[in-house]
Amino acid sequence: MTGVVKTVVPDLAGTGVRYAPAVAAGRWVFVTGLEAVDPSTGAMDGSTPGLGESRLRREGEFVLAEMRRLLGDLGTDWSRGVRVDQFYASPEAVNPYHRARRHVCGDHIPASTSVIVDRCFAATSSVSAGLIAVRPDAGHDAEAVRPPGSEAGGWQGVAPAVACGDFVFVSGQMASAGGESLDPRAAVPAGMRWGASPIRRQTEHLIVHKLTPVLDAAGSSWDAAVKAQVYLGDADDLPEFLEVWSEHLGGVPCALTVVPAAGFRIAGGRVEINLVALRDGTARRKAVVDAGLPRGAAFGPCVRAGDFLFPSGLLGVAADGAVAGAGTSQALDGLAHAGHVQAAAIYDHADALCAAAGTSMANAVRAQYFVTDVRDFPGVTAAWAARYGDEPHPFWCLQVPGPLPAPGAALIGDFWIYAP
Repeated sequence: MTGVVKTVVPDLAGTGVRYAPAVAAGRWVFVTGLEAVDPSTGAMDGSTPGLGESRLRREGEFVLAEMRRLLGDLGTDWSRGVRVDQFYASPEAVNPYHRARRHVCGDHIPASTSVIVDRCFAATSSVSAGLIAVRPDAGHDAEAVRPPGSEAGGWQGVAPAVACGDFVFVSGQMASAGGESLDPRAAVPAGMRWGASPIRRQTEHLIVHKLTPVLDAAGSSWDAAVKAQVYLGDADDLPEFLEVWSEHLGGVPCALTVVPAAGFRIAGGRVEINLVALRDGTARRKAVVDAGLPRGAAFGPCVRAGDFLFPSGLLGVAADGAVAGAGTSQALDGLAHAGHVQAAAIYDHADALCAAAGTSMANAVRAQYFVTDVRDFPGVTAAWAARYGDEPHPFWCLQVPGPLPAPGAALIGDFWIYAP
């Protein structure tokens, strides 16, 4: 398979939205935004517990079973998974889902990120999950990377990273020790009033002591990093996080998406970072794609590497530097105005990057939207339909705490785009 093949729900819950929960692109398969919801009706589907069963555990089992079905339909399976992302509406949903994952999927747990958000797409959902897998005919398998002394998910059996072909997928990492508590080296000493801050200490610890050793063990390096997703527990930490990131990695062209989070595994944790990188020495090199986006539309570059175009997280910032429609969206919230106008601006940016790279948004294999109010999402789907017609939308919508980085911003668009 060399092109893009999408599994399509043609009429999501009677809305006319053409949803693509799974996409095959060349050697890769993406399953995106799965929740325990019947796509034809929007009702909870298959997660009603039996006598003595946990509803949260049953919901996780349903999501994982649906994920395995979609993978099978596109010619692969869970054992070839390289990365799994999970978002939860509350901390109470995490352990039941992880137990379900181990029960349903066995010992192979891909590189994993688990983050608490304000809510999933459906109001009834406690977990929203997605997976990236490789096809059997790709010529390479998913290989767990476990450097000595490393940690990722503790008892869940998560590998700190998975290497597959030219790529390395690094699990979401925190500044923790033993997977159970904040590492003392990342903490601000008691009584210290200035000279350090929690976000600075934790970010530096992550870069130096967590992510660098994992990249080294996987045969990669920071110079080969192509995309980072960063989850911040406090929006006020953003300026100092960016300062530390620039101090350590300012010379590294790496796509960067920064998203607010409602909570993490470790009490006191303020930041979690996952990574995608190329293996050192691969014939495929990364390249920065420049389309002259407005200042403030993204925190990092767009990087082309391997089979993909990796934009940084995109904001709906217009040419004048302001968020599109921010002055009128509050008055027209009944029209999901912010979602529509800002998504249209984000698609302007994405289309420009695609054109510069010789691909198109028809090749988008994952479209994540982090919104501050899920009721803005109808505007996003309207903007997609206005721009791309009947093209199925591989969306993943999650509500996160505000505010977003740009004043008046209602959403961040984060895309993976096939560009062989």
